[in-house]
Amino acid sequence: MKKNHQNVESTPGTRERILQAAAEVFADSGFERATVREICSRASVNVAAINYHFRDKENLYIEVLKYSKELAFKKYPHDLGTQKGDSPEIRLRVFIRSLVLRILGDDPSSLFGRLVSREYIEPTSAFDVIVEETMRPTFAFLSEIIRELLGGKVPAMRVHMCCASVISQCLFFLYARHALAKLFPEQKFGRTEMEAIADHIAGFSLSAIKDLRKTMKGERK
Repeated sequence: MKKNHQNVESTPGTRERILQAAAEVFADSGFERATVREICSRASVNVAAINYHFRDKENLYIEVLKYSKELAFKKYPHDLGTQKGDSPEIRLRVFIRSLVLRILGDDPSSLFGRLVSREYIEPTSAFDVIVEETMRPTFAFLSEIIRELLGGKVPAMRVHMCCASVISQCLFFLYARHALAKLFPEQKFGRTEMEAIADHIAGFSLSAIKDLRKTMKGERK
Protein backbone atom coordinates (compact mmCIF):
# COMPACT_ATOMS: atom_id res chain seq x y z
CA MET A 1 0.00 0.00 0.00
CA LYS A 2 2.84 2.33 0.89
CA LYS A 3 4.52 1.52 -2.42
CA ASN A 4 1.41 2.49 -4.39
CA HIS A 5 1.18 5.74 -2.42
CA GLN A 6 4.78 6.57 -3.32
CA ASN A 7 4.03 5.91 -7.00
CA VAL A 8 1.14 8.38 -6.90
CA GLU A 9 3.36 11.02 -5.31
CA SER A 10 6.06 10.67 -7.96
CA THR A 11 3.76 10.31 -10.97
CA PRO A 12 5.09 12.38 -13.90
CA GLY A 13 3.16 15.65 -14.04
CA THR A 14 2.27 15.70 -10.35
CA ARG A 15 4.97 18.24 -9.51
CA GLU A 16 3.91 20.62 -12.27
CA ARG A 17 0.25 20.23 -11.32
CA ILE A 18 1.11 21.22 -7.77
CA LEU A 19 3.12 24.21 -9.01
CA GLN A 20 0.25 25.41 -11.21
CA ALA A 21 -2.29 25.09 -8.41
CA ALA A 22 0.02 26.67 -5.83
CA ALA A 23 0.78 29.62 -8.12
CA GLU A 24 -2.94 30.36 -8.40
CA VAL A 25 -3.53 30.04 -4.65
CA PHE A 26 -0.52 32.16 -3.68
CA ALA A 27 -1.48 34.80 -6.27
CA ASP A 28 -5.08 34.88 -5.01
CA SER A 29 -4.42 34.75 -1.27
CA GLY A 30 -0.79 35.69 -0.63
CA PHE A 31 1.77 33.49 1.09
CA GLU A 32 0.47 33.87 4.65
CA ARG A 33 -3.21 33.22 3.90
CA ALA A 34 -2.63 30.48 1.34
CA THR A 35 -3.16 27.00 2.76
CA VAL A 36 -1.63 23.69 1.80
CA ARG A 37 -5.12 22.21 2.01
CA GLU A 38 -6.41 24.54 -0.72
CA ILE A 39 -3.38 23.84 -2.90
CA CYS A 40 -3.89 20.09 -2.49
CA SER A 41 -7.56 20.45 -3.36
CA ARG A 42 -6.87 22.38 -6.58
CA ALA A 43 -4.04 20.03 -7.60
CA SER A 44 -6.01 16.88 -6.65
CA VAL A 45 -3.16 15.58 -4.49
CA ASN A 46 -2.64 14.92 -0.79
CA VAL A 47 -0.29 16.60 1.68
CA ALA A 48 2.20 13.76 1.30
CA ALA A 49 2.70 14.76 -2.34
CA ILE A 50 3.56 18.33 -1.29
CA ASN A 51 6.06 17.02 1.26
CA TYR A 52 7.54 14.59 -1.24
CA HIS A 53 8.17 17.17 -3.96
CA PHE A 54 8.73 20.40 -1.97
CA ARG A 55 9.27 19.55 1.73
CA ASP A 56 7.21 22.47 3.05
CA LYS A 57 5.06 25.48 2.15
CA GLU A 58 7.95 27.97 2.12
CA ASN A 59 10.05 25.90 -0.27
CA LEU A 60 6.98 25.35 -2.43
CA TYR A 61 6.52 29.12 -2.63
CA ILE A 62 10.13 29.62 -3.76
CA GLU A 63 9.69 26.97 -6.45
CA VAL A 64 6.40 28.58 -7.54
CA LEU A 65 8.17 31.91 -8.04
CA LYS A 66 10.83 30.24 -10.20
CA TYR A 67 8.24 28.29 -12.17
CA SER A 68 5.91 31.24 -12.79
CA LYS A 69 8.81 33.54 -13.70
CA GLU A 70 10.00 31.09 -16.34
CA LEU A 71 6.49 30.91 -17.83
CA ALA A 72 6.13 34.70 -17.87
CA PHE A 73 9.46 35.59 -19.43
CA LYS A 74 9.43 32.73 -21.88
CA LYS A 75 6.18 34.04 -23.35
CA TYR A 76 6.82 37.77 -22.93
CA PRO A 77 10.56 38.58 -22.69
CA HIS A 78 11.61 42.22 -22.41
CA ASP A 79 12.88 42.23 -26.00
CA LEU A 80 10.13 40.18 -27.64
CA GLY A 81 10.51 40.35 -31.42
CA THR A 82 13.14 43.08 -31.46
CA GLN A 83 16.10 43.04 -33.82
CA LYS A 84 19.67 44.16 -33.31
CA GLY A 85 19.88 47.83 -34.21
CA ASP A 86 16.24 48.64 -33.41
CA SER A 87 15.74 52.20 -32.17
CA PRO A 88 15.30 52.87 -28.44
CA GLU A 89 11.75 54.04 -29.24
CA ILE A 90 10.88 50.61 -30.65
CA ARG A 91 12.60 48.83 -27.77
CA LEU A 92 10.70 50.88 -25.20
CA ARG A 93 7.39 50.09 -26.90
CA VAL A 94 8.25 46.38 -26.90
CA PHE A 95 9.33 46.48 -23.24
CA ILE A 96 6.08 48.13 -22.18
CA ARG A 97 3.94 45.82 -24.29
CA SER A 98 5.62 42.73 -22.84
CA LEU A 99 5.23 44.02 -19.29
CA VAL A 100 1.55 44.88 -19.73
CA LEU A 101 0.72 41.52 -21.33
CA ARG A 102 2.79 39.73 -18.68
CA ILE A 103 0.92 41.24 -15.73
CA LEU A 104 -2.62 41.82 -17.03
CA GLY A 105 -3.34 38.61 -18.93
CA ASP A 106 -5.54 35.80 -17.65
CA ASP A 107 -3.31 32.90 -18.65
CA PRO A 108 -0.66 31.20 -16.43
CA SER A 109 2.04 33.56 -17.71
CA SER A 110 0.39 36.41 -15.76
CA LEU A 111 0.69 34.67 -12.38
CA PHE A 112 4.25 35.84 -11.80
CA GLY A 113 3.21 39.48 -12.12
CA ARG A 114 0.44 38.94 -9.59
CA LEU A 115 2.82 37.16 -7.22
CA VAL A 116 5.38 39.96 -7.44
CA SER A 117 2.70 42.62 -6.94
CA ARG A 118 1.77 40.88 -3.69
CA GLU A 119 5.41 40.92 -2.64
CA TYR A 120 5.43 44.71 -3.02
CA ILE A 121 2.60 44.98 -0.49
CA GLU A 122 3.24 41.91 1.70
CA PRO A 123 6.96 41.10 1.40
CA THR A 124 8.06 37.62 2.39
CA SER A 125 11.48 36.06 2.88
CA ALA A 126 11.59 35.70 -0.92
CA PHE A 127 11.43 39.46 -1.54
CA ASP A 128 15.20 40.01 -1.64
CA VAL A 129 15.53 37.24 -4.23
CA ILE A 130 12.84 38.87 -6.37
CA VAL A 131 14.61 42.23 -6.13
CA GLU A 132 17.98 40.81 -7.19
CA GLU A 133 16.85 38.27 -9.79
CA THR A 134 13.91 40.09 -11.38
CA MET A 135 13.57 43.74 -10.44
CA ARG A 136 17.24 44.73 -10.70
CA PRO A 137 17.75 43.12 -14.16
CA THR A 138 14.46 44.66 -15.33
CA PHE A 139 15.50 48.15 -14.24
CA ALA A 140 18.95 47.65 -15.78
CA PHE A 141 17.40 46.65 -19.11
CA LEU A 142 15.01 49.60 -19.11
CA SER A 143 17.70 52.02 -17.90
CA GLU A 144 19.78 51.35 -20.99
CA ILE A 145 16.83 52.28 -23.22
CA ILE A 146 16.06 55.41 -21.21
CA ARG A 147 19.67 56.60 -21.38
CA GLU A 148 19.64 56.28 -25.16
CA LEU A 149 16.37 58.20 -25.38
CA LEU A 150 17.63 61.02 -23.15
CA GLY A 151 21.03 61.21 -24.84
CA GLY A 152 24.25 62.69 -23.50
CA LYS A 153 25.40 62.36 -19.90
CA VAL A 154 22.33 61.73 -17.77
CA PRO A 155 22.28 61.77 -13.95
CA ALA A 156 21.54 58.29 -12.60
CA MET A 157 18.64 59.56 -10.49
CA ARG A 158 16.93 61.01 -13.57
CA VAL A 159 17.20 57.64 -15.33
CA HIS A 160 15.86 55.89 -12.22
CA MET A 161 12.88 58.25 -12.05
CA CYS A 162 12.06 57.71 -15.72
CA CYS A 163 12.21 53.93 -15.24
CA ALA A 164 9.97 54.16 -12.18
CA SER A 165 7.49 56.32 -14.09
CA VAL A 166 7.25 53.87 -16.99
CA ILE A 167 6.84 50.81 -14.80
CA SER A 168 4.41 52.55 -12.44
CA GLN A 169 2.04 53.35 -15.30
CA CYS A 170 1.92 49.65 -16.17
CA LEU A 171 1.45 48.53 -12.57
CA PHE A 172 -1.39 51.00 -12.06
CA PHE A 173 -3.64 48.94 -14.33
CA LEU A 174 -2.83 45.83 -12.30
CA TYR A 175 -3.44 47.37 -8.87
CA ALA A 176 -6.43 49.48 -9.91
CA ARG A 177 -8.02 46.91 -12.19
CA HIS A 178 -11.12 46.37 -10.04
CA ALA A 179 -11.47 50.07 -9.24
CA LEU A 180 -11.33 50.93 -12.94
CA ALA A 181 -14.06 48.37 -13.61
CA LYS A 182 -16.26 50.22 -11.10
CA LEU A 183 -15.38 53.68 -12.37
CA PHE A 184 -15.55 52.80 -16.05
CA PRO A 185 -17.79 49.74 -16.59
CA GLU A 186 -16.89 49.75 -20.28
CA GLN A 187 -13.20 49.18 -19.40
CA LYS A 188 -12.22 45.65 -20.40
CA PHE A 189 -8.93 43.80 -20.17
CA GLY A 190 -8.99 41.61 -23.24
CA ARG A 191 -6.06 41.35 -25.62
CA THR A 192 -7.18 44.33 -27.71
CA GLU A 193 -7.57 46.51 -24.61
CA MET A 194 -4.19 45.46 -23.22
CA GLU A 195 -2.52 46.33 -26.51
CA ALA A 196 -4.22 49.74 -26.39
CA ILE A 197 -3.07 50.29 -22.80
CA ALA A 198 0.51 49.44 -23.74
CA ASP A 199 0.38 51.72 -26.78
CA HIS A 200 -0.95 54.60 -24.68
CA ILE A 201 1.70 54.19 -21.97
CA ALA A 202 4.44 53.98 -24.60
CA GLY A 203 3.25 57.08 -26.46
CA PHE A 204 2.78 59.03 -23.23
CA SER A 205 6.22 58.02 -21.93
CA LEU A 206 8.02 58.76 -25.18
CA SER A 207 6.48 62.24 -25.33
CA ALA A 208 7.48 62.93 -21.72
CA ILE A 209 11.04 61.70 -22.28
CA LYS A 210 11.31 63.79 -25.45
CA ASP A 211 10.28 66.92 -23.52
CA LEU A 212 12.66 66.02 -20.71
CA ARG A 213 15.49 65.69 -23.21
CA LYS A 214 14.77 69.21 -24.49
CA THR A 215 14.74 70.52 -20.93
CA MET A 216 18.06 68.85 -20.18
CA LYS A 217 19.64 70.37 -23.30
CA GLY A 218 18.51 73.79 -22.10
CA GLU A 219 20.01 73.15 -18.68
CA ARG A 220 23.39 72.28 -20.24
CA LYS A 221 23.62 75.60 -22.11
